[in-house]
Amino acid sequence: MPKKGMNTESKEYVLKMAKENDVRFIRLWFTDILGVLKSFAIGIDELEGALEEGMGFDGSSIEGFARIDESDMVAKPDPDTFQILPWRPLEHNAVARMFCDIQKPGGEPFEGDPRYVLKRNLKKAADLGFTFYVGPELEFFYFKDSKSTETLDSGGYFDLTPMDAATDLRRNTVITLEKMGIGIEYSHHEVAPSQHEIDMRYTDALTMADNVMTYRLVVKQIAINQGAYATFMPKPVFGINGSGMHVHQSLFKGDRNAFFDAKGKYYLSKLARNYIAGLLKYAPEITAVNNQWINSYKRLVPGYEAPVYLSWAKRNRSDLIRVPEYRPGKEKATRIELRSPDPACNPYLCFSVMLAAGLKGIEDGLEPPEPVEENVYQMTEKERKARGINTLPASLADAIALTEKSELVRKALGDHVFNAFIENKKIEWNEYRIHVSKYEIDRYLPML
Repeated sequence: MPKKGMNTESKEYVLKMAKENDVRFIRLWFTDILGVLKSFAIGIDELEGALEEGMGFDGSSIEGFARIDESDMVAKPDPDTFQILPWRPLEHNAVARMFCDIQKPGGEPFEGDPRYVLKRNLKKAADLGFTFYVGPELEFFYFKDSKSTETLDSGGYFDLTPMDAATDLRRNTVITLEKMGIGIEYSHHEVAPSQHEIDMRYTDALTMADNVMTYRLVVKQIAINQGAYATFMPKPVFGINGSGMHVHQSLFKGDRNAFFDAKGKYYLSKLARNYIAGLLKYAPEITAVNNQWINSYKRLVPGYEAPVYLSWAKRNRSDLIRVPEYRPGKEKATRIELRSPDPACNPYLCFSVMLAAGLKGIEDGLEPPEPVEENVYQMTEKERKARGINTLPASLADAIALTEKSELVRKALGDHVFNAFIENKKIEWNEYRIHVSKYEIDRYLPML
């Protein structure tokens, strides 16, 4: 695949690959503000025109896009994201996909496009000389179907389960992802029964956001093909671990890791400590973006390896931010890990607000508190208060209230996405707030 930016060569490459692989349809992909994948298909005869001028569509029904009176949008395919879909026919009438940048009819970027939001934040980093690299670890569950939480296995963390449906599902998913050009480092069983993880190889944030969208679709598609259901719901089963998306991240200047200092504590540079301090300071404000659903906050509770306390450390997995020790002292491997996001977020917005918080920490020269290697869960409230360890918001309502006041998030997302996101989340919370649940019927009806 040609490198990004080589537009003429990239377009020629796409046309050549489409012809050689007998591609009949091309699916144009983009996301709404919640990170839901949207798509429409064009025939092969439209491909060259689409690459040159984009394809018009009505954006008025896309969540967070546009009002009826300004709904005309153009989806401009990014030729560097061209891939054949391996689960569709491969011999004849193949189907390919490309991610799109959404534009206004005049050709200007549409400010409501999450991919554009991330590009804008990455440009800010680039203007400072940085490339932002991320490596998210998405956990998910396999269930028998979408109507229940009946598991496919009873394995635990790193268990080698017998050759059952879950083992084959994970194997076939990895093979499919690699066919689509997504490098995979690890795949393994997670802590909870029927919970799994497939880790993609570290890469730049824009490529990775596209990869996350592809990953979620592939995991679900392969499960459907084999008669199962995969979900990225953060907490589908009460009493066991939920699914997180721990995000490893670093800033590079050219081929040098700006987070690395051979003489620094934990091999971290001053810039890395500033970045950590920024994440810690703004973590409560960005939580509504990283954990955007009612259900997200059923995961963010003490006791299930999900971080709720604003602390950082090297080994401690109860902290919000961890400094992994996979290869201590190795420059390329030096990174930090934010453990609060979940896999049901919009990756374009999630990576945007994380980067914005870290860069703000660098800009303001913030210093993090001392690392906390003790188990924060086991501290008393008094001990945590004495150490200055605060918490993430405990509900979507609390998170929205913090985000709505956040200048950092507003600047990172832009007014259009910020306002649409807040409005959407308030509607969701109000619908939940007035809902009468089974819990209430079971608990109160017999006694009241």
